[in-house]
Amino acid sequence: MSPIKDLQVVYDSLNEKETFSAGDVVTGTVSFNLTEDTEVKGLIVKVKGDAHVCWTEGTGDRRRTHHAYRRYFKVKEFLIAETGTALPRGVHRFKFRLQIPQGNFPPSFKGLHGRIAYVLQAKMSRSWRWPASVHKELKFVSKYTSQKVMCPQTASVSKEIGHFSKGKIEMSATINMKVCSPGDTIDVVAKIHNSSSKKVKPKVSLMQQVVYCATGHRRTSGQCLWKYAGDSLENKEGTISCQVKIPDDAMCTVADCDIISVTNILKVYVDVSFSFDPEVVFPLDIVPSSCGTFQPGVAPGPYPAAAGGPSYSDFPPPAFPVGPYPGPAPIGPGAYGYPPAGPTQPANMTSGYNNPWQPQAVPYGFPAAAPSAVQHPAPTAPPLSQQGEQPPPYMSLYPHIQPTFSGTGPDHKY
Repeated sequence: MSPIKDLQVVYDSLNEKETFSAGDVVTGTVSFNLTEDTEVKGLIVKVKGDAHVCWTEGTGDRRRTHHAYRRYFKVKEFLIAETGTALPRGVHRFKFRLQIPQGNFPPSFKGLHGRIAYVLQAKMSRSWRWPASVHKELKFVSKYTSQKVMCPQTASVSKEIGHFSKGKIEMSATINMKVCSPGDTIDVVAKIHNSSSKKVKPKVSLMQQVVYCATGHRRTSGQCLWKYAGDSLENKEGTISCQVKIPDDAMCTVADCDIISVTNILKVYVDVSFSFDPEVVFPLDIVPSSCGTFQPGVAPGPYPAAAGGPSYSDFPPPAFPVGPYPGPAPIGPGAYGYPPAGPTQPANMTSGYNNPWQPQAVPYGFPAAAPSAVQHPAPTAPPLSQQGEQPPPYMSLYPHIQPTFSGTGPDHKY
């Protein structure tokens, strides 16, 4: 029976909606209870973002499965080094601090044939035992440079009606915004001039389309989120106006992923029997309700840039500034974040953890009965000569995955 009980990972919320974006710092605690003294070979916490698409089509010998995978980032921290340490029985807590890299990452998405997921995971390893792990999915939103503003858009269309009826149908439509959020209301006004002998009916619909791409194939699904029909018009002019409410559960626009895309359009058209319908189409960007103007240099999250980040008694001062929090000039790799990954960055396992176990002092993982007044020594990494092995290659810590990468490794699973 495993001595590891109640393994949990808890993150601190940056805002009331508990969302994260590129560049944010994820802080939290990994806790567990040991029923006996245990030799631990490593405790890792990591945050990663992945997109995956899979669907099957055809039958019999023509049955084919199409799948694609993208990794956007993976950042991890060693809370206990892989060289191992002995932990006493009791409750242990380790604080962590990870920074999501900067980049144009798509928002979280879950659909019929694919998903985009951002996961926070903690894993504890022991010799000759299956590792124990726990994970939580983060709600990730993209940072947009546009803001929800009143930005009217107008489009018009004109169509000759022939064959069984003569005349022309003209329509001009206007909406008051292009960027909106779930729960918002869009004002639509359409002016129609029907000089034909046909009876026509103006209509408005909000459509959403999801496209999955894999191995050169596409799978499309769409649905109508909202629909409105006005009164019929026969050989006269008329004006319709309506308010389109974006459903609270509407999926946000996904435009930064090459294997999954979500588009939303507002279509204003005239329903003409036995003829092609004149229509105008307005693309809509549906963004999270918390989205505003993103100003470079302004610290994200609830903490003012001048005040710095939250205080953690178990954290010694960081060796260099992480994320939006100010600090001294960088003096080298530290224990609370990693410099931007690059092909020339050297591997440094010793900077990968910030909670080493000290035999003569209460470590960051401590029994529940340990007094809170204990002063924790600044973490130091053991020299390589005492670790008994060389650090792993850089690529094993930071797989540098380009957006066009399609892999087949074990990390593809969520």
